[in-house]
Amino acid sequence: MFFPIRDDQPRFSTPFVNYFIIGLNIAVYLLIELPAQFQGGRAFNLLIAQFGLIPHDLTRAVAGTPQYPLALNLLTIFTSMFLHGSLLHIVGNLWFLWIFGDNIEDYLGHFPYLIFYLLCGVAAALTDIAIAPLSKVPTIGASGAIAGIMGAYIVLFPRARVQMLVVLIVFITFWWFPAWAFLGFWFLYQFIATSVTATAAHHQTGGIAFAAHVGGFVAGLVMIKIFPKRVRSYRYGTW
Repeated sequence: MFFPIRDDQPRFSTPFVNYFIIGLNIAVYLLIELPAQFQGGRAFNLLIAQFGLIPHDLTRAVAGTPQYPLALNLLTIFTSMFLHGSLLHIVGNLWFLWIFGDNIEDYLGHFPYLIFYLLCGVAAALTDIAIAPLSKVPTIGASGAIAGIMGAYIVLFPRARVQMLVVLIVFITFWWFPAWAFLGFWFLYQFIATSVTATAAHHQTGGIAFAAHVGGFVAGLVMIKIFPKRVRSYRYGTW
């Protein structure tokens, strides 16, 4: 098992927006999702059905079917980014955002980073819809948007290093990997998994939305070249 612990890419500003996104996801989980889970599976399933992204409903809304309001279904593209199915789901997603998001915000600036993050999430959602437009399984989670952050990171900081926790049966150690190797392998795995599951499990019974990861990652690769780098001002001897 390999799990990223931290990176060694320095930053020169406080990532307020990254902290806000992480905090908002935690707040939604603790104040809305966790109480629904305690109320039972039905309450939680209703919450996910209402605010998760359901490709079938959105495609029907775009087609003009009256029982699927377009505005409400478009809104679920954004609300679904802040919902998670379990504690493990949210911790895994936000840990990746903690490691890689601060450097992208440092590069872009605070408000552009927020727009970049949301656009990556939109691209991830649209990719998932394109793969299975008639799926009735709700898609939730921040991983598509975070994949976009990872795509931007591999472009900007390919030579940065990522420290990995490595567990081999009973042997536990820490290794440093180049960011391009870790993120490149991660993307390759998502791409292969997308081709395998495109018509199968996830779109029928649930699972990992690999297509959303691929779409978000590619969006991050492309958009980071379009978004301008932040302009820093020099004052009193500090940036």
